[in-house]
Amino acid sequence: MPSVAPFSSRRAFAAMPLAALLLCPLLLIAGNAAADLPTTASRMKRSVVAVGTYMAVRATQKQPRGTGFVVAPNHVVTNAHVVPRKLDEGRRETVAVYRPSAEGRTEMRPAKLVAADREHDLALLRFEGGALPAVSLGRTADIREGQWAAFTGYPLVGALGLYSATHRAVVAALAPIAAPVGSGRELTPEMIKRLSAPFKILQLDATAYPGNSGSPVYDVDTGRVIGVINSVYVKRTRESAIKDPSGISYAIPVDFVRELMSKAGLR
Repeated sequence: MPSVAPFSSRRAFAAMPLAALLLCPLLLIAGNAAADLPTTASRMKRSVVAVGTYMAVRATQKQPRGTGFVVAPNHVVTNAHVVPRKLDEGRRETVAVYRPSAEGRTEMRPAKLVAADREHDLALLRFEGGALPAVSLGRTADIREGQWAAFTGYPLVGALGLYSATHRAVVAALAPIAAPVGSGRELTPEMIKRLSAPFKILQLDATAYPGNSGSPVYDVDTGRVIGVINSVYVKRTRESAIKDPSGISYAIPVDFVRELMSKAGLR
């Protein structure tokens, strides 16, 4: 026999303001997203690395510059602008990925650039050493405005060290890479270039910091990656006419990661 709420509970529920009743489902959804995130973020952290360079004869040998994430055995995706176009080969400078070791030290693994997509500012690296857990990739077609997402990376890695941080966000919009301007005088060469090859990016209501470039953006519930944080590259095009836009970050949709991996022979 179905249970019936006590009369006092039903009377209290009926007396609730309409605004409070409408808010209850939203609070429940937000609560579920918050409850799932710690588990998903803990799993994601195993696949997230810092990306930079290493040089034995340099005063600061290890120089992390951004974030990357494992997409296949010994392969990492990051932003192309995180990987220097030119290395000091005479002094044996190399690309490297970094991660905290079990002993609390920084583990460094040499890496090489396998493929790059400069148009979407993505790079694929292959690193040495044992395999790390790979992430699962989603599809751009499944992304919905208003869905909960998160990104994990190494913000301000040069100042804060190798401590990953997770930020929660909502996918606010799937927006064009180049924003409309009032007149032709406001167009920059970067904006003209993007307008000639338009594509959509993810707009997030969260703040990404230097070092977050290359961080995976993922669905809170499933952990599937839906994008790659890329605020620096996008903002040069999209926000040149906007003064101090706070609390907004951008990400490259995951389908471009799939295309880059496919060109490199990875699934």
